[in-house]
Amino acid sequence: MGDIDNEDADETFESASGSLPGFAERYADLGFGPLAERLRGDGPPPPPVRGTPLIIDTDIGGDPDDALAIACAARGAPELALVLTTDENHGGRARFARHLLDLLDRQDIPVVAGADLGNNRYYVVDDLVPDDVPRQPTDVLDAVRTVCAATDGPVRWVGMGPLTNLAEILRRAPELARRLVVTQMGGAINYRDPRRAEHNFRLDPAAARHVVDTVPALQLVLSDITFTDETAVDADTAVYKSLAEPGSPAWAALLTAHLDRWFRRFHPRSMQHDPLALTAALQLPFVDFGRRRLTLAEDARMSADAGGSPLWVSGRADYPAFRTWLADLLTP
Repeated sequence: MGDIDNEDADETFESASGSLPGFAERYADLGFGPLAERLRGDGPPPPPVRGTPLIIDTDIGGDPDDALAIACAARGAPELALVLTTDENHGGRARFARHLLDLLDRQDIPVVAGADLGNNRYYVVDDLVPDDVPRQPTDVLDAVRTVCAATDGPVRWVGMGPLTNLAEILRRAPELARRLVVTQMGGAINYRDPRRAEHNFRLDPAAARHVVDTVPALQLVLSDITFTDETAVDADTAVYKSLAEPGSPAWAALLTAHLDRWFRRFHPRSMQHDPLALTAALQLPFVDFGRRRLTLAEDARMSADAGGSPLWVSGRADYPAFRTWLADLLTP
């Protein structure tokens, strides 16, 4: 996938991984030769990016995992530089993100309202935003270019919703494909409903296919590992009880109200897909990735295919460690 050629791939790989293939080749007589061959065959992994600027693209306002992920990033990632919203609901998702970040004392983080796909089924925060929170700017590309212009190195992108914003950026500014190191929550090899694609990919299949075909440094956190009781937050979990504690700060009360609405209108639990994807972008040791050959159908359904393109996808997760991290960051 992508338009990176072999020479560029080798150069990127050497730079990103501390010349691991070269090390393996130098010590081939000690048994590292097969390792070097496998590493070069897999292609370059995402480069080390800890501390680099972080952009989050989210469809916040539906399933509360987006809002919890934003809170975790705002509290635990000072490098958070920009929040974009996808699948906008007449500017409501961006206004909710702005309100949450303000309550978290992160007024420094700009919020930009992105693509509106006309989908408002999963939207439960309609009256949780004060009237005085203004509509947010809408020039997504300009905001992303501003973040990229402030650094000479890579910029992290964490996708927590449909891939519409990112696909449009790559079409209008293809040079950014090599600047962005993308972690996307989405896709599934064994989706729970085999008749359709995973939710984020399904909302804009063409965008999903374009991103997968275009971004050299892409890793996918699949629904296969996020949709599990191991990531669930409900009214009986420690995370919820901590947020709902009497006297908690306003941001915690807002998250509690958001969770309550989701539990009442849709489901008594919220799977923490997006916080787990965030940990991968932060390069925390909770998600393991491997190279798989996969194919995306026209509707973005994903399947293993020996003749498909190699992609870095999640294989397993350390759920107890993840839950500890989540609880620590969401304890007021």
